[in-house]
Amino acid sequence: MKPSYSFSPFIPRHPRIGGKFTLFWVMLALFLLFLPVSIHPAQAQDTPPESGPVYIVQSGDTLWTIAQRFGVSMDGLAQANGITDPNQLLVGMRLVIPGLEGLSGVLTTTKIPFGESLRSLSSRYRIPSDLLIRLNKWTNPEFTAAGASLVIPLPEGGEALPDLQGDRATLKAGQSLLELAARHGVNPWLIMGGNEIPANWAVFPGETLYLPGTDTGPGAMPRSIAVAIADDLPVIQGRTIAVKLTARSEITLSGEFAGKTLNFFQTGDGGWAALQGVHAMLDPGYYPLTLSGTLADGTPFSFLQMMYVQEGNYPYDPPLVVDSETVDVKNTRPEELQWAEITAPVTPQRHWSGIFAVPVPDYYADCYPSRFGNRRSYNGSAYEFFHTGLDFCGQVGTEIYAAASGVVVFAESTTIHGNATVIDHGWGIYTAYAHQSEMMVSAGDPVEKGQLIGRVGVTGRVSGPHLHWEVIVGGVQVDPLQWLERVFP
Repeated sequence: MKPSYSFSPFIPRHPRIGGKFTLFWVMLALFLLFLPVSIHPAQAQDTPPESGPVYIVQSGDTLWTIAQRFGVSMDGLAQANGITDPNQLLVGMRLVIPGLEGLSGVLTTTKIPFGESLRSLSSRYRIPSDLLIRLNKWTNPEFTAAGASLVIPLPEGGEALPDLQGDRATLKAGQSLLELAARHGVNPWLIMGGNEIPANWAVFPGETLYLPGTDTGPGAMPRSIAVAIADDLPVIQGRTIAVKLTARSEITLSGEFAGKTLNFFQTGDGGWAALQGVHAMLDPGYYPLTLSGTLADGTPFSFLQMMYVQEGNYPYDPPLVVDSETVDVKNTRPEELQWAEITAPVTPQRHWSGIFAVPVPDYYADCYPSRFGNRRSYNGSAYEFFHTGLDFCGQVGTEIYAAASGVVVFAESTTIHGNATVIDHGWGIYTAYAHQSEMMVSAGDPVEKGQLIGRVGVTGRVSGPHLHWEVIVGGVQVDPLQWLERVFP
């Protein structure tokens, strides 16, 4: 609805004034009556804004993205600020964030880094944990998920997010807070206050505590760990997650994510890395990533942070008609178990380096009849299957090349995969090449990246000639395109 305006000209009269003076006031009133009025309905607020903390609109913001970042509805955000046209946001506008009545100040958002916890975020940003919980509307304080949006207040008069800094110390078995404070030259009350510890009994050996300082390492991990990175957050169904740490001294390290073991290997210069696939049909939601180990002095440590697994948004392939024997559970189940057994060993030697190579000639490099993760129906079944690899176009006899260096661990004929070759690249990473007309390597053969290992065929569960190529990481098939686009770890 457009705003309406009324204007009643006031023509001053004076008992001693008339004639030309009266005519002047009439003409002025008419001029003002028809003066053009410029209206900006989105910039003006139709109703007084609610009280509460505010966010200052930045370049690139939209009402929808702001609502998403603060966990509120777009309609609620618009209503709280009297906005009638969401397309008229201006950089610098101050928007009240609804649902946080009783609070004030300027808010901003950032991503929760990997390696942090509620305690470490509270200590390093110097914000009470109960305030962080309220600002972020957390029902479970443990859900400080890596990569999730974190709402925090800016310091009074501040225009930028403060650096996430603070030194760390790990309480040893039999050590008191007073002894830890003396060793690091810090007032014990600063340690208790900075970590919101009510008394000595509330902290346990192996816990990482905040100390004043300028270190920028992961706040909820021991100081021996200088860097902690989890790539490509949030985690997406069907993709590979890389967890990387840099240690200042010798440590032992193990971990787990979504029920799968994280196998860590040293990468040199104190670096550690673990690669793990996320199943393409894993239910979206929060899953714990846990780390545990021992520091150089024998002190044990542990760490837990939730990770959100996001929907992969995989499309549906057209219904497929194949040989009924290749979808019979009496054939598919044994082959699934065989495939899992072949790709289960985690060999410590890493054979590959760099980005994986496309396993077909260049003229088929971008030709994909079907991509990884696509949901599938066979012979009229429900869409309860998914595509476990990436299909490349090809004709019977088209060359197939090893995507990376490794050792052949399987080269046999199967019901589903047809003539299939599996290569072990080390660290739990495998590639598989299915439906071949000819296999040119045998189990035990070492192969080099780009080596000719077979030819395209129509064996196994197929509807036409093509190469079905799989990448298996930690026993889970993942999107091969990710390995063609970036270097792991």
